[in-house]
Amino acid sequence: MSVAGSRSDPVVEHEKTRAALRAAVPRLARLLREVPDLEAPSGVPVWTVGDVGAHVGAVYLAYCSAFTQEFVDWESVLPPGDGPFIDRITAVNAKAIGLFDADGRRGLGDFVAERGEAFLRATEGLAPDSPVVTPWYGERMVLTLAAATGLVLSESLLHGLDIARGARLPWTIGPEEARLVIGQSMPAMMPLALDPVRARGVRIAFDLAVRGGPRLAVVIGDGVATVTRDAPPRAYDCRISAAPDAFLLVAFRRAPLWKVIARGGIRAGGRKPWLAPRLSRLIAGP
Repeated sequence: MSVAGSRSDPVVEHEKTRAALRAAVPRLARLLREVPDLEAPSGVPVWTVGDVGAHVGAVYLAYCSAFTQEFVDWESVLPPGDGPFIDRITAVNAKAIGLFDADGRRGLGDFVAERGEAFLRATEGLAPDSPVVTPWYGERMVLTLAAATGLVLSESLLHGLDIARGARLPWTIGPEEARLVIGQSMPAMMPLALDPVRARGVRIAFDLAVRGGPRLAVVIGDGVATVTRDAPPRAYDCRISAAPDAFLLVAFRRAPLWKVIARGGIRAGGRKPWLAPRLSRLIAGP
């Protein structure tokens, strides 16, 4: 298998992401309907299976409302001001799970199916770079439709895994699904999620080569991260070669790095291979 794919076609990749989301929505809806106990612990610390389901429902509601004009009382969910990204997302997540009461949680399978289809229908034919207003990420935050679609797919797959782990039901994340999430959403979200305290005074350039594609240049300096796909040649401090599904699980803290390394899912090279673990520490998660 090649280490990284050729230069991507944004239109083709966006359509592949839409197709992956169209396949994931009914799978997630079916999982939510089959959960035997919504109060069981989930794969997310502190949250129950029902809490994770409510979070996913809030994600679908948010992204769908960006196109369908469905009213969402954002003032009751969003924190005042425009504070640090991780603090904002943590606060939003804590409030958003309250959007669904007990009856609403029991109907999350149908809710996700309906809103997922509505999102795909409303965005049919739109260009990948179409703007999507996402106030939950920041007061003036706007993403591209390609990134937004990748994020909905990411939330569906990863939280589907959290629900399945708690409910003891099967769930898989395929390599192609993981490649699409990494390529479509991470270039936009990794810079936002940089931990400003840990990044202070740090200057590192990572060459992240996902096996089969994509390839990302992750450059951290002066408290800022830039992530570029198909970047022109340059000097890197550390090169990371990773299986797509393995990297996705490590990046979102669903699998321990040591275990993935032991299984060959991630390998480090370059001038300073020992810097590889710092990437997951510098890019924070709520």
